[in-house]
Amino acid sequence: MKKTHSPAPQHVEVASVSDATMRRFVGYRMKRAFNVVQEDLARVLKPFELRMLTYTALVLIVDNPGMRQSQLADAMDIERPNLVVLIDELERRELIVRDRVPTDRRAYALKATLAGLRLYDRAVAAVAAHEARLLDGIDQDSIATVLAALKTIENARQGD
Repeated sequence: MKKTHSPAPQHVEVASVSDATMRRFVGYRMKRAFNVVQEDLARVLKPFELRMLTYTALVLIVDNPGMRQSQLADAMDIERPNLVVLIDELERRELIVRDRVPTDRRAYALKATLAGLRLYDRAVAAVAAHEARLLDGIDQDSIATVLAALKTIENARQGD
């Protein structure tokens, strides 16, 4: 039987908001869970003066020395002009360097400095501890199932 809704009476005060309809949707649950992850991650990264995006950029640069800015933008799935702000911040903090690519003078290769490598080690350890805390009590089979489901969703992107 289909639910129908009549207009709400005037001047009714809602004591608490129900999101029962929204909680039926996986995307809504993912967003709610991501909010928890993002909030805790921001707290974990703050002592390193990193945000989620600058942390991600630093990790990808350390893990892929010499990658081009365009490759980093693609890997992070962000617009190239937005990436410039992140790169500028990491470079200003002397965590990375931009070297011109000899075969393409318009392109830059990104590499971590020693300070960037040291910060990477500390930040990755802190993020690993953050994730272990959030996933405490969830068995490895369940985590593997969630990761597989997320990969399926990610691969379902239109045009891929």
